[in-house]
Amino acid sequence: MTLTGKKGLVLGVANKRSLAWAIAKRASEAGADLALTFQGERLEENVRELAGTLARESQILPCDVAADDQLDALFAKIRETMGRLDFVVHGAAFAPREALSAPFSQTTREAFRMALDISAYSLVALARGAQPLMTEGGSLLTLTYLGAERVLPNYNVMGVAKAALECSVRYLASDLGPQNIRVNAISAGPVKTLAAAGISGFSDILGVYRDRAPLRRNTEAGEVGDTGVFLISDAARGITGEVLYVDGGYHVMGM
Repeated sequence: MTLTGKKGLVLGVANKRSLAWAIAKRASEAGADLALTFQGERLEENVRELAGTLARESQILPCDVAADDQLDALFAKIRETMGRLDFVVHGAAFAPREALSAPFSQTTREAFRMALDISAYSLVALARGAQPLMTEGGSLLTLTYLGAERVLPNYNVMGVAKAALECSVRYLASDLGPQNIRVNAISAGPVKTLAAAGISGFSDILGVYRDRAPLRRNTEAGEVGDTGVFLISDAARGITGEVLYVDGGYHVMGM
């Protein structure tokens, strides 16, 4: 698989454990030119430091996916500096910590709105901004989790947001398919990321996966990175509207 000559945008890099970073790293190694975004000054230093280790030089741009003016500015800058886009990797997700620890029935209206806006609607907004730049077709890729389909401890409103995200993948695939723009998701097994740190009992979840997944081990970020490169490459040119599991087979097990 090669991404030589491809131009891509990656959102959601927080630190070296981020799944978005795993995909960005593999994409750069495969020959892609990248733009990475950061959300707020707190994460800018991390993103710039990581970008400096990529195989190819990349540009770093600010973006809060909950702010339409920042999204507009992001795509205007990409049009100016890159000319076009071949792929977008969407790794943005958020829910207030208390919405993950309290019972789901206690989710506040604001926490629900925030989780759905940042974790699901942002993919729709990104697709709308990227479409005019994907003049030669392209690929949108997002990250989801089994909690979209099944009840998992302390995932709560994020599971509902991921369900909306997966449904959005299917509707966007239908909308954008005539322009040869593909839309897919990776449903990864649990990986020790910054987001995972907010889920109570996460170490226990890792243990369950190790014991019950057919491969009898946890998912590695590099595996998600490799699958991401496949899905945004021409090797996956016939795949759209798909949720591809990278979880050691855990999702197929009944007990």
